[in-house]
Amino acid sequence: MKGRVGIFVGVSLLLAVLSLWMGPSFVGETRDFVLFELRLPRLLVGALVGATLSISGAAFQAVFNNALATPSTVGTTAGATLGALLALAFDVGGGVLGVSLLTAAAFGGALVTTLLVSGLAASGRLSKNDVLLAGIAVTLAASALASGVQFASDARALVAAAQWSLGQLPQVGYRGVFLIGPFAAVTLVGLLALGRPLQNLALGEDLAQAQGVNVSRLRFLVLLVASLGVAACVAWCGPIAFVGLIVPQIVRLLIGPKLRTLLPLSFIGGAAFLVMCDGIARVALRGRELPVGVVTAALGAPTLVFLVSRARRG
Repeated sequence: MKGRVGIFVGVSLLLAVLSLWMGPSFVGETRDFVLFELRLPRLLVGALVGATLSISGAAFQAVFNNALATPSTVGTTAGATLGALLALAFDVGGGVLGVSLLTAAAFGGALVTTLLVSGLAASGRLSKNDVLLAGIAVTLAASALASGVQFASDARALVAAAQWSLGQLPQVGYRGVFLIGPFAAVTLVGLLALGRPLQNLALGEDLAQAQGVNVSRLRFLVLLVASLGVAACVAWCGPIAFVGLIVPQIVRLLIGPKLRTLLPLSFIGGAAFLVMCDGIARVALRGRELPVGVVTAALGAPTLVFLVSRARRG
């Protein structure tokens, strides 16, 4: 087990470093600017986003006991999309504390939907399946409202919304790192601290309650802590699909299902996966760059089919 964990961590770090050099080469002063002001901050943001989405996906799959649960299960992504579309439709400008109103609106929308579902989970009156259905209902409602906003928007807003919804990592400087970093840290520390009761919950709700776990409180904390980081990531980069679904499945397949290792390795693997996908996005088309969300979807969809077919054969 230790050998496999070491190999997994080593390969993940190698992939992350290699992605820094993928793309057109530059020389002289331009090289330093591209490397340290464009690619390095982009790598760091990609690592934070991928890690946060992945560890959140692993925690959601554990708390719902559902391998298909993702960070968007409780409506976080749909809420962020609705908030961003409203900001684009009304053509709001300016910013708050150095953050654009588009990002702030996306973050606010994500928090509203997350707190709604998390509040239902905290009530203790709903089972995990009921909370899951509530999350799906909130997601569908937010998506329907977003479609209505798009229908009423002009061409400018529609183009901007389409670009935002594909998921983007390009940026200049380290502001994204400083904005996402604290939320990613809260999600990582919070979920790792909840690892033991989550492991008890994986054995069954009755057994977890017998061992002193407050199931409804645990579910609320997991949803809140995980969604806080996810909301920040989606607000800054747009929705990036499949990372929170695929990476925990791969880690579970390679290392095993114990949350003591699954959560931190999902964090590391998610960081490596997204920055490598971003590197592929830079070189996939000559002279052009794909949105990273396109690459994660292209890799994630067949991987999901493979995992499902493998599970059925097993």
